[in-house]
Amino acid sequence: MDPECSRLLPALCAVLADPRQLVADDTCLEKLLDWFKTVMETESSLQLLQDHPCLMELLSHVLKPQDVSPRVLSFALRLVGIFAAQEDCFQYLQGDPSLFVASAASQLLVHILALAMQGGASGSPTREAAAWPVCAQKIVNHVEESLHSKATPQVTQALNVLTTTFGRCHSPWTRVLWERLSPPVACLFERDPIPAVHSLMDLLLSVARSPMLNFSACGLWEMLAQTLNRLSPTQAGPLALGTLKLQHCPQELRTRAFSVLLQPLACILKATTQAPGPPGLLDGAADSLLTVDTLLSSKSTCVGLLCQTLAHLEELQMLPQCPSPWPQVPLLGAAVTILRLCDGSADPSSSVGGRLCGTLGGCVRVQRAALDFLGTLSQGMGPLELVLEVFAVLLKTLESPESSPMVLKKAFQATLRWLQNSHKTPSCSDLSADALLFLGELFPILQKRLCSPCWEVRDSALEFLTHLIRHWGGQADFREALRSSEVPAFAHQLLQDPESYVRASAVGAAGQLSTLGLQAAPTSPENPQAQQGLLMDLMHILSTDSEGFPRRAVLRVFTEWLRDGHADVVQDTEWFMTTVLQAVSRDLDWEVRVQGLELAQVFLIQAMGQPSLRCPYTVGLPEATSPSPHPEFLQTLCRLPLFEFAFCALLDCDRPVAQKACDLLLFLRDKTSSCSGTREAGDNPSSASVEAVLQRWREGEQGQPLGDLDPEAMLAILRSLDLEGLQDKLAKSSDHVEKSPQSLLQDMLATVGILEENEADCY
Repeated sequence: MDPECSRLLPALCAVLADPRQLVADDTCLEKLLDWFKTVMETESSLQLLQDHPCLMELLSHVLKPQDVSPRVLSFALRLVGIFAAQEDCFQYLQGDPSLFVASAASQLLVHILALAMQGGASGSPTREAAAWPVCAQKIVNHVEESLHSKATPQVTQALNVLTTTFGRCHSPWTRVLWERLSPPVACLFERDPIPAVHSLMDLLLSVARSPMLNFSACGLWEMLAQTLNRLSPTQAGPLALGTLKLQHCPQELRTRAFSVLLQPLACILKATTQAPGPPGLLDGAADSLLTVDTLLSSKSTCVGLLCQTLAHLEELQMLPQCPSPWPQVPLLGAAVTILRLCDGSADPSSSVGGRLCGTLGGCVRVQRAALDFLGTLSQGMGPLELVLEVFAVLLKTLESPESSPMVLKKAFQATLRWLQNSHKTPSCSDLSADALLFLGELFPILQKRLCSPCWEVRDSALEFLTHLIRHWGGQADFREALRSSEVPAFAHQLLQDPESYVRASAVGAAGQLSTLGLQAAPTSPENPQAQQGLLMDLMHILSTDSEGFPRRAVLRVFTEWLRDGHADVVQDTEWFMTTVLQAVSRDLDWEVRVQGLELAQVFLIQAMGQPSLRCPYTVGLPEATSPSPHPEFLQTLCRLPLFEFAFCALLDCDRPVAQKACDLLLFLRDKTSSCSGTREAGDNPSSASVEAVLQRWREGEQGQPLGDLDPEAMLAILRSLDLEGLQDKLAKSSDHVEKSPQSLLQDMLATVGILEENEADCY
């Protein structure tokens, strides 16, 4: 290793081990791993560990329970794997008992086994493992001995090795391997308790996905069925879901796996209804006493089982392997019942139901899971009376003062999904009569939530309102229902909310309302300034708001307004663009500057690229042939701060801003290439000013104003800039100037202030 790198390495390891430091991005860590690989190709890896104890300290430190960055944890894990892949380093590291080293060792064994079997045994597999290479026999013997071990960690490691083997190795010799090791695997189910349950399930599913095995002949389906019967409901759920995802699973086993998943919900229905049970659930799904005992054993177990079951069924419904027929009606009933158990409105018919009421009352975790599942079930619908029950329980959840902010957010999301799927006919996007009645009850509740003392609730309510308007703002019945409520007025008031997230959401909602003419009525209709109240409010937010989120939201609204030809924008587009770009050019938030450039590009596209769009500067242009802009528009463009803003943004310290500015100026240059300004800069009366501008720009004075430019000068500047070259330069990685390992280490240390600023040559 280079001496300078050796000097910098301890400081870098200390930075990586310190959770308080903002470590460099993932790209730097990838480059660091690549550098270690390069070093180990030419130097002894063991010597590297011995000469640099800071590496061992780093690896040991990140394994301790603390707030370690996920990217550093991933980096450390992969670095351990690189070292452990070499025998001498593996022996040096094995006083370390961490799971990371054990995992690296397991993967190393799999690689060695696969390499050993790439010889003659791979091409023409023998039925006898005794004919395998000696190295492979030793590994298999070791795994088999570990499976017979009474120590759970050894069993777990053996199962993990086999899981990785069948997951990665798809060669005929794996059939022989399973024939030999399936008996000791089957013996694990005879122990009480079954050791390493999760690893055992992973192995069975990995084997079941292998393309090389004849599952009927090797008894795998029977083993899966027996496993489902032996495991507790909590343990069996993940295995049942994995079984249902298998491509070639027998129908009988699929039926059994689906029944296992449905058991907890079937027990819920049976405990809360006088009838024998709703039709549609698979036979026997509610008959497991073990499931009932699990639900009643403790609150944590009951909550965990229900959340797991709902999540598994939600995932399953979205898969191609979803069971058919899907028991939509009973599942809808179960989801509604669970929500009623949580909010206390259920009427249990048995002692079990009464105990479930006490266990699930006010349980936020179960409410969130049930609302997510209920939203997924909206794709299947159901009978009208049950759909009305769904709307009723959603209204109760949204209205209840006991509902937590997260529960309300989930309820808003589920409500939106059910409204989207409650159409009159499959081909109609209008809201049904029942949905409109529901909205009539919902809007008063929404008004209350917009006034909630909790900012998360106000924010969720605004997001929900924005989605409602996007979907149904064009429907007359919806607009009338919204106008008759005070929701628009409350949404407008939240533009001044003390929480920046709420202000940003209020900007989006108010922008949508204004686009469709649904904004709050002005206080003084005869006052022209009051008529443009929202536009001026948004301009004020863009210019004065201390947080970036609302300012970004304003730019998104303004861009939509410009695209849609909003009346307030079309009325005086030049004033609008000038005012917005002046504010954006001074903004310190790089995302605001990027969105300002996006707004400018939309303006140019409408004015120069698509004359059919509504824009005051394209009225007189011929529609069929307009390759170049009108001279009057070029004069207007020079009056706007658009060109100056984009020109100065070319060397913005944030690369996305510079890239967007470069794209914008390239578009402008291409659209003006056939204009009258085809003379060379030296023939231009403004050539002196052009050269002065370019000279200041090249010398780094991008903050200086360009001064008054005429169209010829602007076009001359565009032609003088090497925009393609700048575009290529911006597309390169940040270390394209210097790629040495020393530079990489210096840059990573410089980002956290370890080095002086002039010691780094990048960033």
